[in-house]
Amino acid sequence: MKDTEYGKEICVKGWVRTHRSSKAVDFIALNDGSTIKNVQIVVDPATVDAEMLKQITTGACIGVEGILVESPAQGQASEIQCKNIVIYGLCGSDYPMQKKGQSFEYMRQYAHLRLRTNTFGAVMRIRHNMAMAIHTYFHEHGFYYFHSPLITASDCEGAGNMFQVTTKNLYDLKKDENGKIIYDDDFFGEQTSLTVSGQLEGELGATALGAIYTFGPTFRAENSNTPRHLAEFWMVEPEVAFLDQEELMSLEEDFIKYCVRWALDNCKDDLEFLNKMIDKTLIARLEGVLKETFVRLSYTEGIRILQEAIKGGRKFEFPCEWGDDLASEHERYLVEEYFKKPVIMTDYPSSFKSFYMKQNEPTDNGGSIGYRGVVAPGPTMQGTDVLFPQIGEIIGGSVREESYDKLMAEIERRQMDMTHLWWYLDTRKYGSCPHGGFGLGFERLILFVTGMQNIRDVIPFPRTPKNAEF
Repeated sequence: MKDTEYGKEICVKGWVRTHRSSKAVDFIALNDGSTIKNVQIVVDPATVDAEMLKQITTGACIGVEGILVESPAQGQASEIQCKNIVIYGLCGSDYPMQKKGQSFEYMRQYAHLRLRTNTFGAVMRIRHNMAMAIHTYFHEHGFYYFHSPLITASDCEGAGNMFQVTTKNLYDLKKDENGKIIYDDDFFGEQTSLTVSGQLEGELGATALGAIYTFGPTFRAENSNTPRHLAEFWMVEPEVAFLDQEELMSLEEDFIKYCVRWALDNCKDDLEFLNKMIDKTLIARLEGVLKETFVRLSYTEGIRILQEAIKGGRKFEFPCEWGDDLASEHERYLVEEYFKKPVIMTDYPSSFKSFYMKQNEPTDNGGSIGYRGVVAPGPTMQGTDVLFPQIGEIIGGSVREESYDKLMAEIERRQMDMTHLWWYLDTRKYGSCPHGGFGLGFERLILFVTGMQNIRDVIPFPRTPKNAEF
């Protein structure tokens, strides 16, 4: 609504946030979900049916015809003087979202209704804007949107924690003499699952189109009841041909900063609300990301810093020796306490990283030489993970091994079954090229941008262990 519309008759429709009554006038705060800001409806009780007015409670859906006028109240530029009200849907006194101060845990029980609250309206509008930022960034930078399959016979991560897809009668499974399930009568004729990542297919796209990105749902059957894990979540996975480690880190940093800048430019009202109600450091933290150059730190140097901290009296719950996979507490110490800025950690030990990562040059004593000449005591791979304040790892990336012989040697060392990945190995046989990419958990990005503390509160309908409602 523009200032030039003052004095004009308009019609607004939405849901009632609050309804306050007095002898002289009623005030209804109406919201249609498009903004955090309500529009105030001023109702003269003498001009409408009294019984109808009483029925308009929090959560009711109404339409209002009236005159747009300047508001004398602070905090709002305009209000509507009501001439007529139409009730579309009443809302009884048992409406679960009408009380103030409800916990997020309580509201998860009503995920179908919590979207109408101020907080979740703000989060969902920011979620939309982050999706737009992602598509816009990659389109402007020459990437092609590539659709990887959701149903697959392979496990990209090698973890095995996948949801199976089948049309078989689970009460009457056909098995061989060893008790193994026979899938020849199943829909796909073999065991299939929901994907854990679109990366491997994305690599195929990059070797054909140069630069691609996938953006879609992924599924992990991990029994992790934590504030950072979901069974169904969205992943952004760009893959680029002819990309080295330095260029990959630059892409990761530029991409993240673009998304944060988009939020600050396009979600001002919602961020100000969340800054006030959820996290009073939110906007300052987002602006800080744009000001800082991300630290580029080898895993080996990171371990040295953490061990120095332990010698100085800093206590961690989990061990921190070279070769250990860093816990969230270690990552957050480096980001929030030591450097006080985002960190891109490089050159992880090969023992806990994926088979497809490019290995660093070996030394004579069994170690390796990684980024900027850092010597590690063991073999390392060219991983490039972005660590963020309050989140920990927000991006996991790497340069991929383009050599068929080296890749096969790693596969054999790990004794991996590549039956269902013959097509992936073909990319190393036929016109192989250097390439790299990363995966961004979309919900973790939303956590950071909104200041919310639980990943279940940044997706409309969370899927977690023992919970598939709505």
